[in-house]
Amino acid sequence: MKKDPICGMKVSERTKFRLNKGGKANYFCSEECMDKFLYGQGRGGGMPKGGGLGPGAGSFGRKSRTGNRELEAGSWGREGGVAAARPERGNATISVDGMECASCAINIERALKRLEGIKEANVNFATQRVSVEFDPSLLAISDIEDAIRKAGYEVLGGHRGEREAGDWMAETQEVSASYREAIRKRGAGNRKARAGSGYDEDGWEDEGDVDKEKAAREKEIRDYKFRLKVAGAVAIPAALLAMGEMLGVEFPDMIMQNFMVIQFVLATVAIYAGSQFFTRGFKALLNRMPTMDSLVAIGVGAAYLYSVAVTFFGLDGYVYYEIAAVLIAFLLLGRLLEAIAKGKTSEAIKRLMGLQAKTARVIRNGFEQEIPIEEVGVGDTIVIRPGEKIPVDGTVLDGESYVDEAMITGEPIPVVKREGAVVIGATINKSGSFRMRAEKVGRDTMLAQIIKLVENAQGSKAPIQRIADQVSAYFVPAVLGLGLLAGGYWYFIAGQSFVFALTIFITTLIIACPCALGLATPTAVMMGTGKGAEYGILYKTAKALETAHKTQIVVFDKTGTLTKGKPEVTDLMPVGGMSEHGLLGIAASAEKNSEHPLGEAIVKRAKEMGIHIAEPEKFNSIPGHGVEITLAKKRVLIGNRKLMEKRGVPYSEMEWDLARLENEGKTAMLVAIGNRLAGVIAVADTIKEHSREAIRMLRRQGVKVAMITGDNRRTAQAIAKQAGIDKVFAEVLPEEKEREVRNLQEDGLKVAFVGDGINDAPALAASDIGIAIGSGTDVAIESGDIVLVKDDLRDVVRALAISKYTMKKIKQNLFWAFIYNMIGLPVAMGVLYPFTGFLLNPAIAGAAMAFSSVSVVTNSLLMKGYGKKKA
Repeated sequence: MKKDPICGMKVSERTKFRLNKGGKANYFCSEECMDKFLYGQGRGGGMPKGGGLGPGAGSFGRKSRTGNRELEAGSWGREGGVAAARPERGNATISVDGMECASCAINIERALKRLEGIKEANVNFATQRVSVEFDPSLLAISDIEDAIRKAGYEVLGGHRGEREAGDWMAETQEVSASYREAIRKRGAGNRKARAGSGYDEDGWEDEGDVDKEKAAREKEIRDYKFRLKVAGAVAIPAALLAMGEMLGVEFPDMIMQNFMVIQFVLATVAIYAGSQFFTRGFKALLNRMPTMDSLVAIGVGAAYLYSVAVTFFGLDGYVYYEIAAVLIAFLLLGRLLEAIAKGKTSEAIKRLMGLQAKTARVIRNGFEQEIPIEEVGVGDTIVIRPGEKIPVDGTVLDGESYVDEAMITGEPIPVVKREGAVVIGATINKSGSFRMRAEKVGRDTMLAQIIKLVENAQGSKAPIQRIADQVSAYFVPAVLGLGLLAGGYWYFIAGQSFVFALTIFITTLIIACPCALGLATPTAVMMGTGKGAEYGILYKTAKALETAHKTQIVVFDKTGTLTKGKPEVTDLMPVGGMSEHGLLGIAASAEKNSEHPLGEAIVKRAKEMGIHIAEPEKFNSIPGHGVEITLAKKRVLIGNRKLMEKRGVPYSEMEWDLARLENEGKTAMLVAIGNRLAGVIAVADTIKEHSREAIRMLRRQGVKVAMITGDNRRTAQAIAKQAGIDKVFAEVLPEEKEREVRNLQEDGLKVAFVGDGINDAPALAASDIGIAIGSGTDVAIESGDIVLVKDDLRDVVRALAISKYTMKKIKQNLFWAFIYNMIGLPVAMGVLYPFTGFLLNPAIAGAAMAFSSVSVVTNSLLMKGYGKKKA
């Protein structure tokens, strides 16, 4: 560990924040400390209290929010770092190289779970990524990376997560917005300053840098291609030499006289081409965590060493050089095809990333300048021209244009954008020009959040994966035992020759393959989540993808989910001499501070009619009932029957009108001043365009449908009838929605809840599958298991259908992976030999093993053909 020269924290030598000056390496816990070192602030000592950063950089002293913790950014000690408690949980995703089979993934998980402080560790063999949750007070990222390396695997270019530089300090060292702005504005100047001042950018890693992970995968494929060419070039002549007599081919005497030596040279070259099998395989054995490479190393190594003994040490027997060479070639071919196929399963992420603009045209110091997207900051004014991609999320300042939002909403018709309209990054400006203010940049944009959700889902494990994991954990040791058992049986009990027994041993080891088991689930999950993303359906976890198809009943929230959530005032019915304007004005004053859609509709109508809206002296929202205010020293109530009954306001004279309005599907609200009824205001919310169609589709598939709302029963029944729903939960308070969901679960039903509001969050979390409408609140989206980006309820049907299709593929993959080993292993062990005289050739076994994984991945790739008609 090294000491940060600025804040005094201990950091790993592998931190990406390091600079070389005059041959001396300096290590930093964060970008902030490194920049302070570069600009001469506090060099060699602690960070000055108050954190002065030099010209234009602003100062500390503002509060910064980190997770759920709030800290004072100016509270620095000379050696003590930040005066804030360490966060309780850290998350990181680490890309790993060297995983060749499912056993590798299991071994890494085991190695990580031995570390104190690891709360959860999931290794995805298909994506070659490790997702960890850990206690930052006990563990640093560098410790996790060390454990991965000690297990025999390589860490690729850092990690993505909540920690930087392998230390909890990166999160707690969030600085003020002014400092961030200064760093952003310096941008390219920082990089030039480093290069010009004699500092090496050792480990410096901006967001716009080359994708190291992608480069590593491409390098892996190139490496496999080269090794395969070398192995193939020697395996073919080795096989021809061995089968020459069988094929009727005669070779010159000189070749035949040196047959074994020539075969030795060819096989040795092939062994060199496949050296990774031996280095990784034997290293895993030494770590007592054998993998598929271990089986290959033992099997091929045994054949090769036995042949060397026959060639050079006078041992009597047949040489296996051609088997060793051909096996290596087949295995390398299988690994190459597998690497290419696995790369195709992540195309959804690549396509999403490709949607983002690379540059933005911003106004700085009164001038337009084009800058990299990474340097755009919140508050920047951005100029958007016709045909350009909108770089980040924000609001239109001036100008007018039509924007194609198909990538978000799926709607092919461009939407007009004027002053005050919200625009989304990666959507396309069609005709006019406008200026916008950047409000969400980097990882906060909608596109970045979509990519994050898809990545998280692809990195998580489906519960069904546990079956394959349990088998894979014991697979390699079991196969090694079976190989020894089979070889021993044929040699010691059946009385066959040592060469025969060795052939059985080698074939048993070579044909076994846990890779197909390891790839069966994650490849299908990757394709399923990617296919969902194409439709704007974001599965937050693999578990959600697996569970969704089991849904037996879908419960829809009414307002904003089944209905448009933009109700309008339809009826004004004053009583007791009150005018319509007076009734609407009082109601609008009461609802002025309410965020409920019904209240917003009343306020909107009052503004349209030019009615003065007074500021209430007191405001009290009564969830599920209405609101109570004090206006001109009088109590004003607006809400449902329950509110009036609770406050002792009689309303019987309006009962008939209330019933009529509710039977028409309108929400009728009573208005009272003091203890006297002032009138009734009716508001109607219309059913969304595709709600009826979505419900018909669900019912055709045998899924029950229900609606839940706080509205009275008459209104609820009227809306449900329009939508085609029979089961209705009416007059349900927000806190009671969760209880209704749990009641359905207690009846033995798998429940999916679809909602969009803050009051839907508990029900979303309690349901078996929470489906949040993407146009809803952040709280609802956080609570859901599936997020629908588009405001189209037909996507609920698609979400369940994609889940069902994905599970079908997973089961197919697992079936073929298990059947392959169940048939292949006994045949390799020689069970057919006593009856048919058939003995499996090790080379054929190697080819079968190589293509078993490829067949599983290919079956998953067929999901690309899944179309909208199937959904």
